[in-house]
Amino acid sequence: MARIAVAGWQHETNTFAPLQADFAAFERADEWPAMCRGAELLTRVAGVHLPVSGALEALRAAGHEPVPLLWCGATPSAHVTEDAFERISAALEQALAAALPVDGIYLDLHGAMVAAHLEDGDGEILRRVRRIVGADVPVVASLDLHANVTAAMVHYADALDAYRTYPHVDMAATGARAVGHLETMLRHRTRWHKALRKTDFLIPINWGCTLVEPARSLYAHLARLIGGDVMAASFACGFPLADIAETGPAVMVYGRTRRAAECAADELLAAVAEREGDFHGRLYTAGEAVAEAEHLLGSASGPVILADTQDNPGGGGAGDTTGLLRALVGAGVEEAVVGVINDAEAARAAHSAGVGSVLEMGVGEKVTPGGPGPLYRRWEVLRLASGTFTATGPMYRGARMELGPMAVLGTGLLRVVVASKPVQTADRSIFHHVGIEPAAQRILALKSSVHFRADFQALATAILVVAAPGPVTADPRALPFRKLRPGLRLGPAATPTATPPTGSA
Repeated sequence: MARIAVAGWQHETNTFAPLQADFAAFERADEWPAMCRGAELLTRVAGVHLPVSGALEALRAAGHEPVPLLWCGATPSAHVTEDAFERISAALEQALAAALPVDGIYLDLHGAMVAAHLEDGDGEILRRVRRIVGADVPVVASLDLHANVTAAMVHYADALDAYRTYPHVDMAATGARAVGHLETMLRHRTRWHKALRKTDFLIPINWGCTLVEPARSLYAHLARLIGGDVMAASFACGFPLADIAETGPAVMVYGRTRRAAECAADELLAAVAEREGDFHGRLYTAGEAVAEAEHLLGSASGPVILADTQDNPGGGGAGDTTGLLRALVGAGVEEAVVGVINDAEAARAAHSAGVGSVLEMGVGEKVTPGGPGPLYRRWEVLRLASGTFTATGPMYRGARMELGPMAVLGTGLLRVVVASKPVQTADRSIFHHVGIEPAAQRILALKSSVHFRADFQALATAILVVAAPGPVTADPRALPFRKLRPGLRLGPAATPTATPPTGSA
């Protein structure tokens, strides 16, 4: 039986987003648990679909002793403040030093953390961990599919393994897979050769979805590479909203021999390059999307879904922009549901007034700067809810949501779901909690880019990706980058090699 230190620290940093992640952002619960330390970690993450949960289950099944240190995460945003990074890092380092000796370390990281004082947050975490345990203790980490994998991350970890699905329905499986790598290293008292390859183009966040091409085929190719002397392989699509030198997609391969790792990495990188032109899809303006949705309703058997991708809290948006909502109201659309808008002020007002009350107030845009501002209407309070419930969908499964007071506000037949915290609308339970059945709606406007597909795609007659104004820029070519490495192109080749399925982007 081995003693395995277990820790996690998740943040996806959009350096163009309006708000930074301070220490309090990691302390509070939202769609994921609040910061937890020591034995509390084991109970807080139990039953929640997280990499660390899968890792803990795998460790127990193999008869090893997990030594819990610390786990925390914060909703994607701009930089992690220096204060937050250093305080959490110090807590993690102290817990690890106190736990020694350990036989190995598992870390649940995102891979795209940028702090206010350093570009490579995850690489720095791994460096500090390695400084404490030395060269002989194997260190493995699971990563998000949107990791911006750096040379430092590969150097300080013995193995990195990234999710293979987007929507991320394999988070727990990836944690378990990483533990399998650790166990193999301990059993055979060996380390693997490493190969890292970076693409020369960015992949826009919407078009790396593994439910459609080209990602679907590329991840199937990746799985076929593993075997023989190839021990592990990952393709991280990168997070293109981070202005750092090492932003961008990466291939990581680990092998018993250097040749095996290098050859497999070259093959996978070549496969990605061959499909470069397929990482594309249609983006609609808010007005275009509303008009197309109304056109599709005549033959719709399920809701038309409008993905408000540029205000996705899962990519650093505040979840409060009103561009798509204004387009729906302006077009006189009936029977649409918009969610979830982050507006704690509106939620409090609704709870104070009570169901059946009519409030004259502005909704939305209390956080995001530069927009048209809150949408002022006469809003009827239709439903109130606590914001505390358990998610049920494939991605958020088991997560104990703590979104603060929630309300359903109506103007005509259009309904808006508001919460007191930003949350990506990626789980049907969010609507069920406020008495709305998503399958019964004609139009659903969701603040999400891709993750909503895990729980909503099966309902949809069509999905339209909407580029209403917001900080989660769908096309990286529109961003004012200053720090990217020379030669990195801001998007894939302009000419596609294949046509994406209609409505599937």
